[in-house]
Amino acid sequence: MAELNSLEELGTATGAVATTDEPQAPVHVQKLDAQGRAYATGKRKDAIARVWVRPGSGKITVNDKDFDKYFARPVLQMILRQPIVATNRDGQYDIIATVTGGGLSGQAGAVRHGISKALTYYEPTLRGTLKKGGFLTRDSRVVERKKYGKRKARRSFQFSKR
Repeated sequence: MAELNSLEELGTATGAVATTDEPQAPVHVQKLDAQGRAYATGKRKDAIARVWVRPGSGKITVNDKDFDKYFARPVLQMILRQPIVATNRDGQYDIIATVTGGGLSGQAGAVRHGISKALTYYEPTLRGTLKKGGFLTRDSRVVERKKYGKRKARRSFQFSKR
């Protein structure tokens, strides 16, 4: 076994090829199903949303209802439309979503996450805008489980000295 005196010798001794160029960023390609739709799953808390995006007039349907009927609060509607507004794609895509589990707030977050992922599958060039806005990150906060000897997850039983 030969003695190595520098890092360059180490690269040649192991058979590795030293490269000076930077590693290439992964190339994202369009992912469509047989009907020409992009599909993605979005999650938040206990809610799971299945979302399909296809070119259209901008109609958003959640569980076979119009999205403003399903999410009656304006805040939830705004959360749902954030990725579409951020990418200036308002009125260009029809969005169909089925969502289960959790409450309305978690479901709105799950649909938003699903729309963001599906938009990147349909138009990979939008990935930078959506990632910068934080729409592709799954909000991993979930309810903490109840522990034994406690009233709730962290709340203890009431203490009484006598």
